[in-house]
Amino acid sequence: MLPSGGELLLIILAAFLLFGGKKLREFARTAGKGMRKVQKASRDFQREFNMYLNEDEEPPPRARPKPPELEG
Repeated sequence: MLPSGGELLLIILAAFLLFGGKKLREFARTAGKGMRKVQKASRDFQREFNMYLNEDEEPPPRARPKPPELEG
């Protein structure tokens, strides 16, 4: 269960008092970099998995545009 707004504010305030602003900024920066790496790895895995699944299939045929009808 996620904390509500007031609980989250209390947690952030306690962390600020315990670690200080500089350490919290470093932690947030490191956490952000880590999350980006996880998201990139997830996208790469999905891309490779989809390529593996579609390896045996032929690409779908391209639809040819219909020529404009001649009016005359």
